[in-house]
Amino acid sequence: MRIALAHKRLDRRGGTEADFYRTASGLRDLGHEVHLFCSEFAIDPPPGTHAHSIPVVPLGRTARLWSFAKVAPKIIRPYACDLVVSFGRMICQDVLRSGGGSHRAFLQKLGKEGGLRRRVWQHLSPYHQSLLALERRQFQPGHYKRILAVSEEVKRELLATYTIREDSITVIHNGVDEKRFHFSLRDKFRTPIRKQWHIPLDAPTVLFVGSGFRRKGLARLLKAWNSPQMKDAYLVVVGDDAQRARYQALAEERAKGKVIFVGRRDDVESYYGAADLLALPAVQEAFGNVVLEALAVGLPAVVSQVVGASEILKGKLAEGIVAHPEDPKELVAKLLAMLEQGRNGNFSVAARELAEAYSWSNHFSKLDMFLKGIIEQDRCASSS
Repeated sequence: MRIALAHKRLDRRGGTEADFYRTASGLRDLGHEVHLFCSEFAIDPPPGTHAHSIPVVPLGRTARLWSFAKVAPKIIRPYACDLVVSFGRMICQDVLRSGGGSHRAFLQKLGKEGGLRRRVWQHLSPYHQSLLALERRQFQPGHYKRILAVSEEVKRELLATYTIREDSITVIHNGVDEKRFHFSLRDKFRTPIRKQWHIPLDAPTVLFVGSGFRRKGLARLLKAWNSPQMKDAYLVVVGDDAQRARYQALAEERAKGKVIFVGRRDDVESYYGAADLLALPAVQEAFGNVVLEALAVGLPAVVSQVVGASEILKGKLAEGIVAHPEDPKELVAKLLAMLEQGRNGNFSVAARELAEAYSWSNHFSKLDMFLKGIIEQDRCASSS
């Protein structure tokens, strides 16, 4: 098949950007002719794919948003692709991939967490109001053939927000690079990383990975470090945020020397190797690839139940799901319980086995069947 993949930016930083790049590579490896349509190319496209630039109005992010949404379908059309898959905001596409859920629901969740000031700003922001307007148009009948959701949580969110037929949404969970994230990282990196950041080798160490600290729930974790029960535990924060200095000041106030900010890291796998547990008490998270990465290394994960990846956790692994992550007592109890679970070798094996079922190769096999199914449906409809 000749497949068009559209997104505003080609990059490997950021969840959607990384998934976009992986999808281009994965579909290419399955023998498809892959065309990438982006307005920004921060990196070179995957070898063997075809890159096309979408011209946008360079007058701020709102203007770029609208111009990409309207211009991209016109640029893509002459290439006569069998399917057009959009990873962002576009007026029309064959497959609308929802990797972040509904923007309306996203604003509601962050507005509730951030208070009145946040809600007023969201209401007055031209960018957020434009995103809402485009989203309403995207999800109208006739603007897509199928919706691809990264979790059942995203599917529920979309059905609750817009008038969408349930059978038009297919859920395919994201995957994990099970070779990059592996048991061996714990033997290889536990000692050197801990020495680098002055963390005692026997100290319980919780890992937080992600940028956009408010949405990912870092403030909730920092409140947990107020508890005397966490006095011996370290928290390692991998990622960045525009408000990083404020979070660092808050961490220093609440847990002197026990919260370590290491910034963005290209060698993030080494930090999984040094940790005992991953924590993601997010306010909103459509999936959360970091959960699978932790499981692949054999680590337990503590996640809020709104995290899409929480729905794949089973048995003992599911005991890390937090019903009320805004409650520091409940969060602390979960952190301590899962740190204890992580000492069990059988638990680590179960975590790894679950992650292997969600390898990227399995993901792309499912995606390939999904896309071919749409083509087959179109052929049947045109011949009837």
